[in-house]
Amino acid sequence: RGLTKQRNFGIQEVSDWSEIVCFLDDDTVLESDYFENLLQTYTIFPEALGAGGYISNEVKWEKVPENYLPGINEFYFDGWKRNDGSRFVLRKKLGLDSDCPPGFSPLYSHGRSVGFLPPSGKIYEAEQLMGGVSSFRKSVFEKFSFSTYFEGYGLYEDADFTLRLAKTGKLYLNTKAKLAHFHAESGRPNQYKYGKMVVRNGWYVWHVKNPTPKWKDRLKWNAITVLLTTIRFTNVVTAKNKKAAFTEALGRTIGWWSLLFNKPVSTDN
Repeated sequence: RGLTKQRNFGIQEVSDWSEIVCFLDDDTVLESDYFENLLQTYTIFPEALGAGGYISNEVKWEKVPENYLPGINEFYFDGWKRNDGSRFVLRKKLGLDSDCPPGFSPLYSHGRSVGFLPPSGKIYEAEQLMGGVSSFRKSVFEKFSFSTYFEGYGLYEDADFTLRLAKTGKLYLNTKAKLAHFHAESGRPNQYKYGKMVVRNGWYVWHVKNPTPKWKDRLKWNAITVLLTTIRFTNVVTAKNKKAAFTEALGRTIGWWSLLFNKPVSTDN
């Protein structure tokens, strides 16, 4: 039972003649040319170890001139803009925004995911892919597997896997390989456990990227973690589901304090 165990088991059952292994969540709907475009990534970039698809139904993007200057509440990348969430707006004001392009993680983690790549039709390099819309060469599983640390719901298991893999080769996201994602709540932990996992699993993945962070990286990771927890507490007043906001914020708080006494440890050899 558990996402990473299921994926590792499924990989073992893949036929010998298969070259690419694709993963999809059961709450996605693919466009008719999804696989054609996804697999074309490996033709265009023969060195690719993995390629991700593009979720097209979650964010509204707008094409803008190249010299466009985004406002504080906007995110601009490669000639496109989208509204930025309040968390990122506040991080920008405090000098805590990511200093990497989408799909890459700063040395203090808390980067912008591939969800911040625009629908440009281009293929972008990345070091993190979303597990439920990803694919990999079968050969990578001769040396890599999904970590058993992420049992059960498996939050950030995809970041862990792709960060480790990206240290050995190239990963890409093809924005032509489109699909829609309709988030299913079933199978998710309660809000307290989820909040705790956000912090503890986030710490674990941060150390996959940066095993020996410098004091500046430690300061920024903790500052952003506390900031996001504080914002979640304020949602007790501003959000409709006040109980969920409070229990998640409490889980984040306990998760952060637990790092002082019980840091996450890899269960893999």
